[in-house]
Amino acid sequence: MASEPTTTPTLATLSTTTPVPRPQRLWPGLALATAGSIAFSGKAIIVKLAYRYGVDAVTLIMYRMLFALPLFVGLAWWAGRGRPPLTARDWRVVAGLGFSGYYLASFLDFAGLAYVSAGFERLVLYLNPTLVLLIGRVLFKRRVARAQLGALAVSYLGVLLVFGHELHIAGSHVALGAALVFGSAVSYAIYLVFSGEEVRRLGSLRLTGLATTVACLLCLLQFVLTKPLAAAAVAPQVLWLSVLNATACTFAPVLMVMMAIERVGATVAAQTGMVGPLSTILMGIVILGEPFTVWIGIGTVFVLSGIWLLAKAHPKT
Repeated sequence: MASEPTTTPTLATLSTTTPVPRPQRLWPGLALATAGSIAFSGKAIIVKLAYRYGVDAVTLIMYRMLFALPLFVGLAWWAGRGRPPLTARDWRVVAGLGFSGYYLASFLDFAGLAYVSAGFERLVLYLNPTLVLLIGRVLFKRRVARAQLGALAVSYLGVLLVFGHELHIAGSHVALGAALVFGSAVSYAIYLVFSGEEVRRLGSLRLTGLATTVACLLCLLQFVLTKPLAAAAVAPQVLWLSVLNATACTFAPVLMVMMAIERVGATVAAQTGMVGPLSTILMGIVILGEPFTVWIGIGTVFVLSGIWLLAKAHPKT
């Protein structure tokens, strides 16, 4: 989903023990991985469109999660059929993962999109693998190879280039937006770091369904506690955009990525997912009218190159 952070699980949450794909299964798997990545990326575009109707982040994410809730409850039920019930320990872990990986990451992301472009948001979120590496180094003293440090430097240089460009064009509020989106990326990276054992215990689909259900309930509770009920009265366009966000840009991509991994494996699906930031930038230009400059292009190349280098430097198991 991202990830998105972002209420969508990324490939790091999924088992990589998939069979080697047969040639005839390659193209369908690539098509599913590409479609899933593009659909995930469309979330930022929809959020930016919804903001044009005067809705705030708390209300917007409430509607997205309201419409997604029955889908993920169904996913959790389907994936859990015939399996042992969750223990008290499982519920505590799922609640924590749902809070960090899907509630907090999503809210910070939605809030940050009020201040930064969709393309820049996607580049920051794409730093997830680097953040997972850094958190592992800080918390678990995991060794970081020199090649991995070089890959991190390349990725962050790209983000800084685009940040400097946005700061020059849009003003100081971009710093707040960048901090919120980066906080979203950190929150989701924490989820990735601590979700590995639970994925093995529950399975990726069941964990995704349960953790996202927790996040949906938290988003609904946040709205009830912080907003008057009158705030739920929004433009019809916001409702339709939220339905589209919950289905086409949240739930459907989860299934497409899962199906892609079954056909081509996690590594190939992850590499195909690099189309995500490019598709967000393109949709931002075409749909939102966001500017495209040489600095955005250079920054995007640096970020994607850094992630590619990081994947190459990752020790094979």
